[in-house]
Amino acid sequence: EKLLFSLPLVMLSLRTVLGRNTFAKFFSTNMTLQSPTVAVVLSGSGVYDGSEIHEAAAILAGITRGGAEVQCYAPDTQQMHVIDHTKGAPSESDSRNTLVESARIARGNVKPLTQLTSGSADAVIFPGGFGAAKNLSDFAVNGANMVVVDDVARVIKEFHSAKKPIGLCCIAPLLVAKVLGDKGVSLTLGKSDDGSGKWPYAGSIEAAKGMGANMLEKGVDEVVIDEANKVVTTPAFMYEGKFHEIQDGVGKMVAAVLAMLKVSSTL
Repeated sequence: EKLLFSLPLVMLSLRTVLGRNTFAKFFSTNMTLQSPTVAVVLSGSGVYDGSEIHEAAAILAGITRGGAEVQCYAPDTQQMHVIDHTKGAPSESDSRNTLVESARIARGNVKPLTQLTSGSADAVIFPGGFGAAKNLSDFAVNGANMVVVDDVARVIKEFHSAKKPIGLCCIAPLLVAKVLGDKGVSLTLGKSDDGSGKWPYAGSIEAAKGMGANMLEKGVDEVVIDEANKVVTTPAFMYEGKFHEIQDGVGKMVAAVLAMLKVSSTL
């Protein structure tokens, strides 16, 4: 009670010492020092049935390296199936929960996707991996006729409407192609098949075009920045590249998302 009573006097004294303009600048600066929070939407743990772990790790590292905080989310649903990654084949006797598996990547700090709203974070990023095409949508089964999971579509629409950045890599840009295709969103899913075998998932580009997205062909070390829709994408493992190549491209995507936050905070 004594502290609360004396606080106005302390504020008045500080204003007298600093002067009105310096006082205002001091407090307006310090009141905005809170780090932005970036939500990361995971889809399990493992390239063939969940989030691509190396992409997810690069995203998490890029966010904190850039001075932002991370909060992971995932659907509290059963995975489409479970893949034995040593064989690349389904494990028929196994069943796993997407949220529980995502906790492996998030080191336990993961919340149900139902709790993510545009008011929960300043930006949202989706790693790739087959989980985006199996647990966040059904692209793996229905291709261009895919349906995006309700909460995933809701999150994308909410962040877009709030003019908050959305980052995606690998196959995940298909989610935005489906949800925001009517907005003329610009994305990349890598490059067309050039016969080298380096772009094995090039067919997804035509599918995204059919959804209305403006598709740009980019290399693994490049990003597409759609300033109007505040969407940033990079190919990542759509390219059969080395780990550091994927990490570098994903890092550029995260940096571009964080740069959008800095621009927005100065408006």
